[in-house]
Amino acid sequence: MVEEVPDPAVAEEVWALLGRAVADSRDQWKRSVIERTGMAFSRIRVLRRLAQGPMTVKELARAAGMDPPAATVTVNALEERELVVREIDPANRRSKLVSITPAGRALLAEALATPDPPSPALARLTPGELRTLRDLLLKIEN
Repeated sequence: MVEEVPDPAVAEEVWALLGRAVADSRDQWKRSVIERTGMAFSRIRVLRRLAQGPMTVKELARAAGMDPPAATVTVNALEERELVVREIDPANRRSKLVSITPAGRALLAEALATPDPPSPALARLTPGELRTLRDLLLKIEN
């Protein structure tokens, strides 16, 4: 039995289709998160990254897909609301680490509790197709 070699062009097409399917269907959820929290979605994204552990502003910018000046503005705004704190990095005293506070974790939990119903496009799939899609996504997630 000859094993098939993955086609990079097909992988790129699948990745683009997945990206569009998710991006195009999440706008309403993002608006709901903004309404629920009173904060720009980019700030929620930053809190989500910080929930994984403290980071420098530069690391945070890279993790959140922002440029460093925008990350600094975001951290300043979150710090004003006491959702994050900056502390001296014990490993490099010239650097500061940004950490999420308990209030930031609570706000993030509130944001993530916002209902996020599946895209209506999934209703066009049969139950078997949905299970197959789920199984394939689980396979690439792990």
